[in-house]
Amino acid sequence: MNAATVLLLVDVQNDFLPGGRLAVPRGDEVVPIANRLAARFANVILTQDWHPANHVSFASHHPGRQPFETIELPYGRQVLWPDHCVQASRGAEFAAGLDVPHAQAVVRKGYHAHTDSYSALLEADRATPTGLAGMLRERAIRRVYVCGLATDFCVAFSAIDAQAAGFETWVIEDACRAIDTRGSLAAAHRALAAAGVRTVASEQI
Repeated sequence: MNAATVLLLVDVQNDFLPGGRLAVPRGDEVVPIANRLAARFANVILTQDWHPANHVSFASHHPGRQPFETIELPYGRQVLWPDHCVQASRGAEFAAGLDVPHAQAVVRKGYHAHTDSYSALLEADRATPTGLAGMLRERAIRRVYVCGLATDFCVAFSAIDAQAAGFETWVIEDACRAIDTRGSLAAAHRALAAAGVRTVASEQI
């Protein structure tokens, strides 16, 4: 791929793989596809969920609440998750089979205890930038391909925000897997289409 294109590889971490604390069904299937895709891109950026142990999105932080319930926080509705991707834990590490040695940056997100961050560009308050958009602009990136875990949360939010920031954005559908809780996958597909994000299969790239 040319210098104006980047592959954004989202949250391919142990806790999102089978056996992890927030396992995405068949999430491990993303790893070999991501490796093949990354080899075609000169520019690759990884994202990494990186939560403190007392993160506000953890159900364990809210007595009487269970994972996958929703609550209202100052920045809006929040799904409560099992504790996952805790900073410096094995679950937060990238999948052992992920082979992207030429990745140029790792964008960590969700590291503020009081705010979640699905998107690689904006935290859940929809106001605090991660700095990724600025990095891409400074490097004259115009097109962003997004894949990884999970389709209906971090992939979709990242793609929608990239499109809104002015980048031509594509989701590589077969290089993603979804959690799909309470209709979240269908909702993500609608939101992606409404935002103008396009979809593509890995063999078409």
